[in-house]
Amino acid sequence: MCTYSYPSTTTVQKSFWFTKVQDGEPVDLLTDSQYTGRVTYSSKSKDSTLTITNVGNSDSAVYKFRFITTQQCCLKFPLCSLSTHPDLHVKVGTSIFSSSWADLTCVSSCTLPPHSSYIWFKNGEKIPRKTSSTYSDYFNNADSYSCALQEHQDFPSPPVALILNKHAPKLPSVSVSPSAEIVEGSSVTLTCSSDANPAATFKWYKRNQTPQYLHEGAQLVFNYIQPSASGEYYCKSENKLGRKRSGYVSINVKCDETFWVALLSWP
Repeated sequence: MCTYSYPSTTTVQKSFWFTKVQDGEPVDLLTDSQYTGRVTYSSKSKDSTLTITNVGNSDSAVYKFRFITTQQCCLKFPLCSLSTHPDLHVKVGTSIFSSSWADLTCVSSCTLPPHSSYIWFKNGEKIPRKTSSTYSDYFNNADSYSCALQEHQDFPSPPVALILNKHAPKLPSVSVSPSAEIVEGSSVTLTCSSDANPAATFKWYKRNQTPQYLHEGAQLVFNYIQPSASGEYYCKSENKLGRKRSGYVSINVKCDETFWVALLSWP
């Protein structure tokens, strides 16, 4: 819709919409053969609405409105650009918990039907079974995402490349498996995790008067744990930007109370 104004002492003689100019004069859409039978104007006081039916690719254009008064002519307004497919782009939101997690939203400058179905692409490949306007995922550095409407999948949004922010490791957390009572001879795994970019390396220590270095790696595994392994453990995470140490986690290994009885036979 175009809203326009003019002095009260004048009268509008003619108003129309156009996209083309021939011989210096705009061509009224009502007389343009490209729009025959598909264009209607709805005019009220000082506004005009253009309606186009059966819109196709050839209708993409900048549409302008012109009105002529008794005192002034040739007044025109570049009003809007019409595209036959939605102008989409990907809006990126990142998680406060992980630098490698992104919440993506496919948005349009147009008003789309409320139940529109979407397609998501990762690095140019279609992501299966993702049809809503939002998509969330862990991503690798420089992964690119784009979106499209199901009915206009040949017109995807421009791809957006996600770049990880580099940072030192955050405070590591330690988990113990199994978390139940630990008995001598069982298998126990300690896992250290920390959000970092670049990825962190991990080292394990046992708390003593002098810290005892045990192992390098995200997991510390006891295949057949002994009571002597009881104590407090911690891990360190490190990359080229810094290092962090976890809190202590305690392990209490209970003795295996199974008794073996030997039967001796006397001659």
